[in-house]
Amino acid sequence: MTGTPAQIAAERIVDRLRAAGYEAWFAGGCVRDLLLGVVPKDFDVATSAHPETVLALFPHTFAVGAHFGVILVCEDVEAQEIVTEVATFRSDGIYLDGRHPAKVRFSASVREDVLRRDFTINGMMLDPVVQRETCNLTSAVLDYVGGQNDLRDGIVRAIGEPHRRFEEDKLRMMRAVRFAARFDYTIEPATAQAIRQLVPGITQVSRERVRDELTRMLTEGRARRAFELLDEAGLLREALPEIDRLHGVQQPPEYHPEGDVWIHTLLLLEKLPAGVSPTLAWGALLHDVGKPATFSHNPPDRICFNGHVEVGVRIAHEILRRLRFSNEDCAQILSLVENHMRFGDVEKMKESTLKRFFRLPHFDEHLVLHRLDCLSSHGDLRLYEFAKRRREEMPEEEVRPALLVTGRDLITAGYQPGPRFKEMLAIAEDAQLEGRVRTKEQALELIREQFSAA
Repeated sequence: MTGTPAQIAAERIVDRLRAAGYEAWFAGGCVRDLLLGVVPKDFDVATSAHPETVLALFPHTFAVGAHFGVILVCEDVEAQEIVTEVATFRSDGIYLDGRHPAKVRFSASVREDVLRRDFTINGMMLDPVVQRETCNLTSAVLDYVGGQNDLRDGIVRAIGEPHRRFEEDKLRMMRAVRFAARFDYTIEPATAQAIRQLVPGITQVSRERVRDELTRMLTEGRARRAFELLDEAGLLREALPEIDRLHGVQQPPEYHPEGDVWIHTLLLLEKLPAGVSPTLAWGALLHDVGKPATFSHNPPDRICFNGHVEVGVRIAHEILRRLRFSNEDCAQILSLVENHMRFGDVEKMKESTLKRFFRLPHFDEHLVLHRLDCLSSHGDLRLYEFAKRRREEMPEEEVRPALLVTGRDLITAGYQPGPRFKEMLAIAEDAQLEGRVRTKEQALELIREQFSAA
C-alpha cells in the first residue's frame, strides 16, 4: 500500500471489512479532497457492517458513537497510531434538536446512506481497491448525487430537499458557507434560499459547534469570503451580532481611507493565510469590535472612538464567553484586542515599558496583527518596522532578565511585607530594564532613597 499513514490505515480497514463479507468504502470529505488533488487530513470509512461487528473485527476501537453507528478504529502505521472513523450505513429518523436524529436505522444500502448526507460534493464514495488496481481515481468513485459534476462546476448543493437537510442539522447552513468560501464555490440558488429562510434556527446549535465552524472559516485561508457569505445569508447577524454592527460605522479618512469598520475588518481577514493561529485570527476579527459603541462625530471635529479598546475588550470577552472559548485562548485574544493600539506609542516608550510590551505572551501575534491593521488602513509600516527591529535586536535575557531584587531581599533589608512591596519591586525592575542599576546593591539603594524601612 502507498499513501499517507491515514490512507494506509483506512485501506487496511476496508480490506478487513471486505474480507469478512461486508461492503466498505471511503466516504465523504476525503473522496472530495482526493478528486480535487488535495491530500486528505483524515479518512472516513462507511460500511454495511453493524457497530458490534466492527468492534469484534478490530482489536483497538472506541465506541464513541455506536448509537449512531460510529466506531473509532485505531491502526498502527509507520509507528503512528492512526484513528479512523468507521460508520455503518444508515438512514436517519426525525431530528428533534436540530443536530441529532431521534433514532437511526442501520441499512445495507450504500445509496440510502449517501442520500442522508449534507452536500453533493461530500456525498461520494470511493472504492480504494478499484483505485489501487486500476490507478484510476474517477473510475473508483460511486456517485449517486452528481457530486463530481458539482465539484467540477464549483457548486455547493444540498443533497435532496435543502430545507430538510438544514432542518435536520442547522449547523449545515454554516458548513455550506465554509465550503463555498474554502473552495471559492457558489452556493446553489435553492440551497442558498433555504439558508436565508432558516437562518434563525442557527441559535439552536450548540455554541461550541458554531465556534468551531467560525474558527475553521477564519483559518482556512479565505476568511474574508466566508464572512461576506455569512453576511449575505443573514447568518452573521444571528451568530455574531456584534460583528454585524460594524457595518456603516465610518472612520476618519485620514487614517482609514479604505472605508467603514466592516470594510476595514474584511481587509484584515483577507490577509489571514491558511493555517493562521486561531487566536490571531479571532484577534483580527475582534480588534475593533468596540468602535460602534464609541463612535462620535461632531463636525467639524474628526470622527473619534474614545475608549474603543476598553469597550472592545468587554464586548470581545462576552463573545468569547458565549462561544465557550478556553481560558487560555480567551486570554490571548483579549490581549490582542487590548494592546493593538499601543503600537502608536512604541517609539516614545521608556526602555522598561518597551521591554514589558515585548514580554506579552505570543508577542509575534501582536506584531502580525499590527502589520495587518496598518496594511488594511493607511499602509504606513514605520511603527511596525521599528517594533520588529527593536525586538529582534534585544536578546531574551534583556527582555526578561533575572530580577536583581526579590521580596525576600526586601525583608532581609528590613522592610515589612505589605502593599508597598509591589511598588518597590516595580521601581527596582524599571531601573534594571533601563540600565540605571546593574547590581542588587544599587537596586536596594534606589529603594532606600524612596522608601523608609519603617
